[in-house]
Amino acid sequence: MSDNKIKRLKNTAKIEFIEKKSVFIGFSTFVENEEQALAIIKQKKKEYSDATHNVYAYVIGDNIARYSDDNEPQGTAGMPVLNSIRMSGLTDVLVVVTRYFGGILLGAGGLVRAYSTCASMALEAGGVSVYENYIELKINCSYSDYGKLNTELSSFGAIIDKTDFGQEVCIDFAIREDILNAFNSKITDLFAGRIVPNNKGKRIDTK
Repeated sequence: MSDNKIKRLKNTAKIEFIEKKSVFIGFSTFVENEEQALAIIKQKKKEYSDATHNVYAYVIGDNIARYSDDNEPQGTAGMPVLNSIRMSGLTDVLVVVTRYFGGILLGAGGLVRAYSTCASMALEAGGVSVYENYIELKINCSYSDYGKLNTELSSFGAIIDKTDFGQEVCIDFAIREDILNAFNSKITDLFAGRIVPNNKGKRIDTK
C-alpha cells in the first residue's frame, strides 16, 4: 500500500468472547480527534460501570497514540490493544475492551493474549475503508485549451468537483497528493505556463 493511502475503520463494531469465565467485550469505532475519543471512553466507562476493567487504546493521525491498562497489571492490557491497532495499519480509531472478571486468574501472558485477541476481533468486525490524500485545485483556462486540459485531468485521475463555463472555463478539482508535482510539471510544460493551478487545500477521498 502506497504512503498516500490511509486505512480507517469502516463501521463501528462490538464483539464478545469468554476466556476462562472472564467476559471480554470489544468495541471499535472511527474517531476524528482526541476529544471525541475521550468522550466515547467516558461514555463506555459509564455504560460498563459495573465492569472490572475498561481498557482502551486509540491512534489518531500520525502522531497521537494513547492507551490505558485501567488497573490491569502494567503492559498486559492497554499496550496489547494499541499493538493490535498498529498491526492492523488503521488510524483515527478507538478500541475499548471491557472485562468482567470470571474468578480465574489469567496470568500476564493470558491477559496479553486475551486483550490482543479481543481488540483484533473488534477491529476485524469493523472492516476497513481505504482513503487517499488529495489536493484541491482550481484552474482557469480558455475554451481553446479546455479540451486538452480535460484530457490531462482524466489521465491523472482527477476528481472534478465543478466546471463553470463563463468568459473562460473554471474547473474545481482534486489530484492525489503523491502525484501533484508530476501533474503541475506536465501542465506547465504542456501549456507553456499559460495555465497555473491554484492550490485550495487538502482533503481525504475514497477514490
